[in-house]
Amino acid sequence: MRLVIARCSVDYAGRLTAHLPAAPRLILVKADGSVSVHADDRAYKPLNWMSPPCTLKEGDDQRWTVENKAGEKLIITMEEILHDSSHELGTDPGLIKDGVEAHLQELLADRMETLGEGWSLIRREFPTAIGPVDILGRDSDGTTVAVEIKRRGEIDGVEQLTRYLELLNRDPHLAPVKGVFAAQEIKPQARVLAADRGISCVTLDYDGLRGIEDDKLRLF
Repeated sequence: MRLVIARCSVDYAGRLTAHLPAAPRLILVKADGSVSVHADDRAYKPLNWMSPPCTLKEGDDQRWTVENKAGEKLIITMEEILHDSSHELGTDPGLIKDGVEAHLQELLADRMETLGEGWSLIRREFPTAIGPVDILGRDSDGTTVAVEIKRRGEIDGVEQLTRYLELLNRDPHLAPVKGVFAAQEIKPQARVLAADRGISCVTLDYDGLRGIEDDKLRLF
């Protein structure tokens, strides 16, 4: 991973345009090719970013151009570089799911009909080069479907599923692969991003999957 702290301005050109005026920022360049620009707030969320696969070109004029396969560009103009270092992090062991997420995955794999009549399971924890897909299955038309499961569905989960889909759709034995983002609760922003990327959203009823009926509205 490369860490750069610089006073810079950022311009995005693609389906829309966006501009960040010059200010001190942190730029992360990861081994997977992704580039993200961060301020000293907003927790983990970047101000702007480019997901892989993309290419980074550093010009002699202190201008970085990051471009993806769709032709979208993230242009970072450096005014002053305050820090520039690279660090080898190695292979990450991956996220260990909490009990609820792990159980949701197990329950949904056993009850694929929850997602639609005629759906079937191919494999849980289907391996990819960037980590395992929670569930790989087929819908009633025989189309391959990748399912990412979260307890709480947010934008980063949609981004994660997007990366899986980009890899899976390169495999001619699986493509075309559709995406399903499944969670007990899905944030509105995550739904908007998922819809923009052609990913379906499903809200999971944990108790329902466990076979426990909701008796809150019952008198007896």
